[in-house]
Amino acid sequence: MRNTYHRQPPRRYWITNFRITAPQLRVIDHEGKQIGVIAKDEAMRLAQEKEMDLVLIAERAVPPVAKIIDFKKFLYQEEKKLKEARKGIKKSVVKDVKISLFIGPADFERLVNKSKEFLTHGSQVRINLTLKGREMGKKDMAFDLFKRYIGLLGEVNISKEPRLEGRVIRAVVARKK
Repeated sequence: MRNTYHRQPPRRYWITNFRITAPQLRVIDHEGKQIGVIAKDEAMRLAQEKEMDLVLIAERAVPPVAKIIDFKKFLYQEEKKLKEARKGIKKSVVKDVKISLFIGPADFERLVNKSKEFLTHGSQVRINLTLKGREMGKKDMAFDLFKRYIGLLGEVNISKEPRLEGRVIRAVVARKK
């Protein structure tokens, strides 16, 4: 089965030079000036004179728009634009921390420090506390432990308040901006 969650956008194929089938084209030269509506053969001759390629930019326009450019340089610039667009998008990472109701002080301190480290790197921290067996009767003690844990993290935004979901108490915290 294919993974449909991380699908990349379909690759854009450019129609160039002799693959262009339209008899008339609106042509733009390499400097961005409009040459006008001319026959495909005339446009190809102009592109060959300048030792460049004729690239179909807008095939659905009437007449289709073609540009006289260096195709390899054009592809490089398109790739550069895509990389710039992707650069602005930052994925939010959520790190999981599991604590237990009767956790030792050293382990508790270690997990608090690890959570602080995750927060300084820009990640969100999901804190999980699973209640086992008779621990279900000590929910108030578990919520107190949660409050103490979140208090030791310093100034944080609580994205999701501590809440009991079945046998697990969960909360999500993020760094305050």
